[in-house]
Amino acid sequence: MSNTSAVTGARKSGGKGSFSLIQLLLEGRAFFALIAIIVIFSFLSPNYFKLSNFLTMSNHVAIYGLLAIGMLLVILTGGIDLSVGSVLGLCGVFAGFLMQGIEIPAAGVILYPPVWAVVVLTMALGAFVGFVNGALVAWFKVPAFVATLGSLYVARGVALLMTNGLTFNNLAGDPALGNTGFDWLGFNRLFGVPIGVIVLAVVALLTGLTLMRSSFGRWLYAAGGNPRAAELSGVPVKRVQISVYVLSGICAAIAGIVLSSQLTSAGPTAGTTYELTAIAAVVVGGASLMGGRGTVNGTLLGAFVIGFLADGLVIIGISSYWQTVFTGAVIVLAVMLNSIQYGGQGKRS
Repeated sequence: MSNTSAVTGARKSGGKGSFSLIQLLLEGRAFFALIAIIVIFSFLSPNYFKLSNFLTMSNHVAIYGLLAIGMLLVILTGGIDLSVGSVLGLCGVFAGFLMQGIEIPAAGVILYPPVWAVVVLTMALGAFVGFVNGALVAWFKVPAFVATLGSLYVARGVALLMTNGLTFNNLAGDPALGNTGFDWLGFNRLFGVPIGVIVLAVVALLTGLTLMRSSFGRWLYAAGGNPRAAELSGVPVKRVQISVYVLSGICAAIAGIVLSSQLTSAGPTAGTTYELTAIAAVVVGGASLMGGRGTVNGTLLGAFVIGFLADGLVIIGISSYWQTVFTGAVIVLAVMLNSIQYGGQGKRS
């Protein structure tokens, strides 16, 4: 009997070891995928594995990362924000509109707001759109998918109306008008690191600290894990829901400012399908679409996986149209892996 027990124990321990290895691979899939992408494309292209190229790609990833962080906050509550790409485009156009000057017919003058005012007003616009989304979801009980899908079309339509379908160019500003510096985010570097990447790092750090070390972070996870139980425990679920959509709108606005600064232009179609990229980054990073599970670190890794993969395909000469195909495939695969990882634990009651 002792031998039988020993064999049984060995089998159990062996099974536990295999399970732990599978869990490790699942939980670290974004990191392993990123390493695999870097290794594969480094063999396919000699220019891929260079510091200058990594910094350039990271600057591109900054846009995806900012959107993904906002999306993470919404998904943690069990919601979704399909409007982030359109809000990015709208906020970029709004910033471009302000940089063109505001005409006051009664006084016969054109006011050129300073760049800091343009940034603040643009972020306020993103927060307003987010507030509308949050109010529709929390107060009027509109499904998040429907509410933000409607906002997607409204924001894109407003952007087209503001520009008549055209693009605002030359947003660097005019020294004679005193409104220069808008392109600072897009072209400057600090200690060799693009400013856009630094902005992403700051936003990620603040968000991570908020989630891990604040009451709001605990409320957010509780509201996403089991909203009914959280509400009975005194968590202001509706306030949390509105707040995350506001923060998502602000992140989209920052992304719009950074992108417009990089291009020194703003077009109404900017950010098209970026909401898919943001969702993919969050899911690849291990967050559960059912809410209550996800981290900023994982989301950042997911954004780098998507961004480095897309840029790698371009570098080796594969059509950019394939990026959409790969993004869709990555979302499906990531959701499948999440289902395996969380099983039935992600269901909300």
